[in-house]
Amino acid sequence: MYCSVLFITCLSLQRYWGVAHPLSQQRKNNKLAIGVCVAIWAFICLTSTPLYLYDHTAKLKDPNVTTCHDVNVIHDLQNPFPSVQLPYYYFMFMGFGVFLIPCIVIVVAYVLLLRALGNNMEESTAKKNRHRAVVLIVTVLVTFLVCFIPSNIMLMVHYSLLKIGEINNGYGFYISTLCLASLNSCLDPFVYYFVSEDFRNHVKNTLLCRSSRTVEQMRVSFSSMKYSKKSKSYVSDSGNTQSSNC
Repeated sequence: MYCSVLFITCLSLQRYWGVAHPLSQQRKNNKLAIGVCVAIWAFICLTSTPLYLYDHTAKLKDPNVTTCHDVNVIHDLQNPFPSVQLPYYYFMFMGFGVFLIPCIVIVVAYVLLLRALGNNMEESTAKKNRHRAVVLIVTVLVTFLVCFIPSNIMLMVHYSLLKIGEINNGYGFYISTLCLASLNSCLDPFVYYFVSEDFRNHVKNTLLCRSSRTVEQMRVSFSSMKYSKKSKSYVSDSGNTQSSNC
C-alpha cells in the first residue's frame, strides 16, 4: 500500500511537470526515473524490517484461539501482548510520514494540474482531449482519496486504541477499510479503461492478440483505401464532366 502511494506521488508530480513545463519533456531522463524507482523499493524494504522484529500473533485463553497482529483484544491479564509499542510507533510513522505527506503532495500536484489545464482550455484546439484529461485526473484523485484515507486513519486509530488497552468497537469498519485499500488496485484499470480511449484501444488490441505494429499497418492500409476510393470518385466525376462538355 505505501509503495503504491509513493509511486502515485511520483506520477502526479510527473504529470504536473509535463503539463506545466512541456518543453522539458523532450529530454526525458530515464536514469533519474530508474533511480527514483530503485530508491522507493529500497525505502519500502528498509521500512518493512520492523515488521519482522515482533510477533504478529497473540494467543488468547478465552476463547482459546491464536489471532493475527490486528486483533482487537490483545491485553489479556494472564497473557499480555508485550510488543504493542513497536507496531504503534511503526504505523504512526508510516501513517504520517509515508501517507499523509505524499497525500498532500498528490492533492496539491493535481490541483495545480487542473488549474493549468483550465487556463489553457479555451486557447487549445484540443479542448475535448483536455476535458477528457480533467475527468481522468479527478477520477483518479477521488479514487485514491476514497480508498486510502479511511484505511490509514483507521489503522492509526486502531493501534492507538491497542496501545492504551482499549477495545476497538469499530473493528469491523477497520477491516472494511483495509479491504477498500486493496480494492484500489482493482479499480485503477477500470478507471483508465472507461476514461482513456487509448487505454481501451490497447486493451482491445491485446485481447485480439494484435501488436501495435499490426494495428498501425491496418490503419495505414485503411487510410490508403479511403484515399484510393476518393481518387477514383474524383476521376469518374471529372470524366462525366468532360463528356458532357463535349
